Amino acid sequence: MTGRNRLATATSPYLLQHADNPVDWWPWCDEAFLEASARDVPVFLSVGYAACHWCHVMAHESFEDQTTAKLINDHFVPIKVDREERPDVDTIYMQATQAMTGHGGWPMSVFLTPDRRPFYAGTYFPRTPRHGMPSFSRVLAAVAEAWQERRAEIDESAAKITAQLAELGLDGGGSADLDLAAVMAELKRSYDPVHGGFGGAPKFPPSMVLEALLREGSSEAMIMVGQTCEAMARGGIHDQLGGGFARYSVDERWTVPHFEKMLYDNALLLGVYLHWWRRTEAPKARRVVAALVGWLLREMQTKQGGFAASLDADSLDDRGRHREGAFYVWNREQLTAALGPEDGAWAAEVFAVTEQGTFEDGMSTLQLLADPDPERLADIRVRLFQVRERRPRPARDDKVVAAWNGWLISSLIDAAMVFDEPAWLESARTAGELLWRVHWVDGRLRRTSRDGQVGSAPGILEDYAAVAQACVRLAAATAEPVWVERARELVSVILSQFDVGTGGFFDTAADAEQLYARPRDPTDNATPSGLSAAVHALHTFAQLTGEDAYAARAVEAADTAGQLIIRAPRFAGWLLADAISRTPNHLPLQVAIVGAGDDPVRAELVRTAYWQATAGSVILAGKPDQPGFELLSDRPLVEGRPTAYVCQHFVCKLPVTTAKELAAQLRTQAAA
Repeated sequence: MTGRNRLATATSPYLLQHADNPVDWWPWCDEAFLEASARDVPVFLSVGYAACHWCHVMAHESFEDQTTAKLINDHFVPIKVDREERPDVDTIYMQATQAMTGHGGWPMSVFLTPDRRPFYAGTYFPRTPRHGMPSFSRVLAAVAEAWQERRAEIDESAAKITAQLAELGLDGGGSADLDLAAVMAELKRSYDPVHGGFGGAPKFPPSMVLEALLREGSSEAMIMVGQTCEAMARGGIHDQLGGGFARYSVDERWTVPHFEKMLYDNALLLGVYLHWWRRTEAPKARRVVAALVGWLLREMQTKQGGFAASLDADSLDDRGRHREGAFYVWNREQLTAALGPEDGAWAAEVFAVTEQGTFEDGMSTLQLLADPDPERLADIRVRLFQVRERRPRPARDDKVVAAWNGWLISSLIDAAMVFDEPAWLESARTAGELLWRVHWVDGRLRRTSRDGQVGSAPGILEDYAAVAQACVRLAAATAEPVWVERARELVSVILSQFDVGTGGFFDTAADAEQLYARPRDPTDNATPSGLSAAVHALHTFAQLTGEDAYAARAVEAADTAGQLIIRAPRFAGWLLADAISRTPNHLPLQVAIVGAGDDPVRAELVRTAYWQATAGSVILAGKPDQPGFELLSDRPLVEGRPTAYVCQHFVCKLPVTTAKELAAQLRTQAAA
């Protein structure tokens, strides 16, 4: 074929990366499967995402190659899917890939019958055989031959695979009493006391587990939090010049990251480092928060006010080669050229840039393993950042993902309120308005948009839950009732479209496209599961409105995965955080603060509440009896002064009028 293929009209930047391939790609659509049926050929399904390094490698080796493309086009109907746009498709076929091969990853390569049943799968296939992997062209030829010569075997295999996976029905094992001591012991068994984090290499930022430990708050929990947050902040996984975190570390020391930066990681880590500061006032925590928000607003905010999905791992190096990490790594000669001999040598020592290199080809990631003179460090950082800005930049996947923006909005609001940063709050509000204006279509949520144009992929459970929670947070932070009603609409769809019928939730809506199995995975992985996200959203909505039926529904849903928390707490961090917040000493609060919006005393009360209240609390500031908020009803000023009411289930302590009194009440309530 010549010219651009069918992906040329896609909204996904990942699909657009393949629009000029000689492969005759189709997007995921019914017409592609009808074409496969009409031609009586299998479907080749390729799933990846824009920031995926090995996706780029396979694209360059195979999908840009005319000979390989002809082999694909002659014998298959090829479909390309952005996993971030269609996580339902990714989840279902990743289950199949893992079942057939024992592992998974991206790019994911799956061969399907025209009725969408998988029969052969893998991940990255090289251009030529190596490391025990067959060449991609050999795989294509073998599958095409089997399709022609052994069709009955393929049909039988596909039937068995889909039947087994459909019956698998992932769930969390049902309700169980929370034995917090046993759960903590299980976490401690997999904790790395030397380098922080859990397990060995590769190491992913354990955001949701850290949030649970922060809520638990014991000395043992805080040691694990402190060591992990400190190690990540000092390591190469943290961008020491520009802020933000890479997706994961390939080693156990957090030294060498897989360099793509994902919005969801940074949204969740923003919440973790903010909560760490609230607990400890650690200066490093505040610096990480400030740098992370700076990076988000500088590099990830779109023209429409949303936040982009990711930055690529690869970029051009100084020789014009596309290399992973090229934008971020340095050698000693480059430091000297940028800073001069004396400062270059100092920077090499401070940032652990060695003669041999800590990465590839003598290059090093930047780490900050000690705390040098802060003024000199700040000057060196600025100068290196300015030099780095002249390097070719990694590509940005600028689609807006509803769930990821929802999580960021919630974290950004909390950071704005704790540190009194009105501009951060306004950025969160603008992102929320974009989600509602663009993604809310005919009473339903769409998952992605780009350049202000909404995509066709329907929202899944995590999207509704994350955006609902963001709306609750916006309602509380702005005292604008419209956000309460928006949250209510989102929650209503969760309850009507995603309900399992036995307490839990499906990941896809009842009226969504029916795949060979309906996804229902309660485990937290890179992001919270739809189930855990829904549990948090329902609880937060109940906290704001006082409508206990939503809290009861959240508990019912959480109980369906109770065994998961006990068996595998590393993969149930947000459910564990919720469970901890339902124990007596950790219950969330409702804090109503009344007074004029421009009164500095009211502002100080608000900051104190956001700083000191237990995790999951709702803090609402407005005028007495302000319409749209039951929490502000019958909350008068005391002696004409701004006043705070600390409540649980809308039952309040005596009102207070100073930040000191409010902090004392919040500490007493947490210890009750």
